[in-house]
Amino acid sequence: MNTESPTPRPRPLAALRALLPFLRPYRALVVGWLGFLVLSSSATLALPVAVRLMIDRGFSDQDPSGIDRWFVGLIAVALVLAVATAGRFFCVSLLGEKVVADLRERVFQHLLRLDMDFFARTRAGELISRLAADTELLRSVVSSTLSVALRSTVTMLGSGIALLITSPRLAGMAAIGIPVVILPIVLYGRRVQRLARDNQDRIADANASASETLGAIHTVQSYVREEHEAQRFGDAVRASIASARRRIGTQAALTAVVILLVFGAITGVLWIGARDVIGGTLSAGTLGQFVLYAVIGAGSIGALTEVWAELQRAGGGMGRIEELLAERTTIEAPQNPEPLPERVRGELRLEDVTFHYAGRENQPALKHFNLHLRPGETVALVGPSGAGKSTVLQLLLRFHDPQQGSVSLDGHDLRRLDPRELRRQIALVPQNPVLFGTDARDNLRYGRLDADDAAIIEAARTAEAHGFLSNLPEGYDTHLGERGVRLSGGQQQRVAIARAVLKDAPVLLLDEATSALDAQSERDIQQALERLMHGRTTLVIAHRLATVRRADRIIVLDAGRIVAEGTHEELIAQGGLYAELARLQFSA
Repeated sequence: MNTESPTPRPRPLAALRALLPFLRPYRALVVGWLGFLVLSSSATLALPVAVRLMIDRGFSDQDPSGIDRWFVGLIAVALVLAVATAGRFFCVSLLGEKVVADLRERVFQHLLRLDMDFFARTRAGELISRLAADTELLRSVVSSTLSVALRSTVTMLGSGIALLITSPRLAGMAAIGIPVVILPIVLYGRRVQRLARDNQDRIADANASASETLGAIHTVQSYVREEHEAQRFGDAVRASIASARRRIGTQAALTAVVILLVFGAITGVLWIGARDVIGGTLSAGTLGQFVLYAVIGAGSIGALTEVWAELQRAGGGMGRIEELLAERTTIEAPQNPEPLPERVRGELRLEDVTFHYAGRENQPALKHFNLHLRPGETVALVGPSGAGKSTVLQLLLRFHDPQQGSVSLDGHDLRRLDPRELRRQIALVPQNPVLFGTDARDNLRYGRLDADDAAIIEAARTAEAHGFLSNLPEGYDTHLGERGVRLSGGQQQRVAIARAVLKDAPVLLLDEATSALDAQSERDIQQALERLMHGRTTLVIAHRLATVRRADRIIVLDAGRIVAEGTHEELIAQGGLYAELARLQFSA
């Protein structure tokens, strides 16, 4: 993700500490996990003792039933181990699912509250990758890797102490090789950290490429660029595979080196122990106990080397998620926002506003811009592309704050209002309507979530949408497909207009609201829009001048400034930019 002021990345394992707040709500599962972990580790460490007693006492006992008792004891230890392992698996697996579900919710809720500047500089596919791939890594860590690491650490320490108790001499010899084993873990671990982070970045690139392509599939197919996009995605996938190969190769080499060193040291120590048994200074059962503890300890070290890289990788994923959670919006509610009435009058003012988008400081979208909309007035903004029309709407919705000047609603500076309360007073019909992959009824209800069916149908009638919606295969319950692909552009626009009707806000913003309609549909809906605009403060953006001829005022913008103002007839009489635009459109 590109940021203007990148923050230092935390070390991967340190980043995993950020999971602790997500574990606290599930203390019972954590306690159960740790309790079963202690029980299973104790049972594991008890097995070698049971084996020693069985060898040294069971075989030397002349009573055959004595052997039976020691074998029953061995089975009892195995039973405790089985139950404890199952309990540990249940607790930690459920814990992992719950923690990651909460983490995903937290990240998604945070993303929904970030400002437009963040989304302008961040690819949606990369965000999806962090929500999916990175959190899935963490699920694996909490439900498996972390448990294995903790269990292996406990059994490694326990077996080390048991080795020392069983035979201090042999344990001391084994301890000599510990520094030799730890050194490659430390050296290789640093390299695995870097490779794990790089691998996650390459996976995010591939996901972002796929998301971008599938979101523009109409353009891809119309330009016959399927092979090009497949090649681009393939390159991204191959880059992630190459990165993964480097990571896996390093991890495999680390595992091989550690296993060779550990078992080499154990073999040497056992050779000495075998000679002690032959010499009569060590019992066969004690050597067997030492061998089992050594195998348990070696297995624990081997497991730690395998999960170490996974912990590094998951730490990198958590670091990427932390970067997202560290993002702060520049559009926030003040500590004590000014209250708004249930329904505002709708007076809007932009006073001496100068505004530029991030990264375009030398290209202001608006320069010393002034505009006043009286309650209930309909004002149209016209002008060439890039004149600043849509920027005015962005500022009124407080998606951005101006660098100079002020924007107000009923005398309240928007910066002193809660943005959510402000936006509840405004209905927007965008140029490119956004429909969701659900049925028509839910798409309409997005304007007012508690609307009943009668209100939904009435809003659809007002927007001239009831006819085609009721003729769908399942009527209003018909699934519209992703982004409403089962409807034409004009039908999508009318659904968006019906949504605004349902919201019933005192301020209405129409951004080319009829741009996707054919001449017949546009004529049909003009009356509906006029009914919708009645009694509301309405700001209309239009390139097609025929749609704004009845506006109370028409404001002509060019290069971020107002160059003319008046009614349609007045502007035609004045000449200038509006008259030229009208001449080009109406003569055509």
